[in-house]
Amino acid sequence: MDPQTAVQTSPASRFQWLSFAYQGLTEIPYDAILTQTDTLEVLDLSYNLLNENPALLGRLEKLSTLILDCNSYTSHVKFPYMPSISTLCINKNQIHNLPVFVEEIKRKFPNIKILSMMNNEAAPSYFNGGSLTQYQDYRLYVISQIPGLEILDDTEVVEKERVQARKTYRLQQSRLSSSSRKRREDSSRKQTSS
Repeated sequence: MDPQTAVQTSPASRFQWLSFAYQGLTEIPYDAILTQTDTLEVLDLSYNLLNENPALLGRLEKLSTLILDCNSYTSHVKFPYMPSISTLCINKNQIHNLPVFVEEIKRKFPNIKILSMMNNEAAPSYFNGGSLTQYQDYRLYVISQIPGLEILDDTEVVEKERVQARKTYRLQQSRLSSSSRKRREDSSRKQTSS
């Protein structure tokens, strides 16, 4: 048998999609996952008990979709830098601090197009006790921070939202900048008059 035939007859050893959902895992099964660094595109670790920083997933250079639904991840999760990720599903976790979490996503997944984080405290909606105003503000904030986003949760990002997000959060940013500048000026005046 020639080597090419051997490779073709054993495709089961190479996967584009792996699921470890509903396994009760408390640790990511890196031994099994990292054997697929050349081919793995979709990894589903949903419905487990995971909360560890998934640092070694950064070795999966082709991974485009990471599903972490229904685990115990918090706003302070530290992801590896993964420019190949275009889709992250992290619904129903324990994400409370939206700015901290969104900053991590923006820095570590620069090509993200789809982000779903429903049923987290940081993503208010009717389903978790949030108002329409809170939901809209949440969407605008995330869209302003991750401008390349095409879908947030279960809804397409439309141009009207992008425009509103830029207006709303540029305005807030300039207010924050001017108030911190004013505090610095006040502080330096106090120091020079002392």
